[in-house]
Amino acid sequence: MPYSKFTLSKAVDDFHLTIIEGARFLPEILPVTPSVLLQDTLKETIPWAIAVSSEKARSEGIINPVLLEVKRQLQGQISVFSGEEFNVEPEAELTGYVDFLLSRSPEQLFIKAPAVILVSAKKEDLKPALGQCLAEMVAAQRFNQQKQQPISTIYGTVTSGTVWRFLKLEEQCASIFASRIVNERLPN
Repeated sequence: MPYSKFTLSKAVDDFHLTIIEGARFLPEILPVTPSVLLQDTLKETIPWAIAVSSEKARSEGIINPVLLEVKRQLQGQISVFSGEEFNVEPEAELTGYVDFLLSRSPEQLFIKAPAVILVSAKKEDLKPALGQCLAEMVAAQRFNQQKQQPISTIYGTVTSGTVWRFLKLEEQCASIFASRIVNERLPN
């Protein structure tokens, strides 16, 4: 079964997870100034992606440029994968393609542990994709363990590019937090 078939309740039941809703878990960090490249790109692509309003347009026009900016800000010390097959445990139905995956490794030719962030891109309604993202996060947790690179926390986000819901998985506990990060207005 592909990741996209997981509902939130199925992911919680299948993987024996506990959900914590609403609590802010993202660390307080100083704002990072986006590069001129990202600012110019988003100035052009946000209106286009919103007008076209397809999942693919939002993914290519907003989400991918933001993730590549993260890679630039971290001087290439992470890898960003898009539309990559991530078959981890077929017997647990943890198979399929991920929209985006970030690894703490700079290796870009294949996914190398540890996988740290999963991103599910959606057109508008984010709630149905929470189960998909959570299943991908469980897969990343197990992938890291299989590769002897376990890490305590896996992050995820379900986003339309303008609205973001963040997830955190620590052992069997998943936290879900909603936030609006990218304003739908043109960047200044």
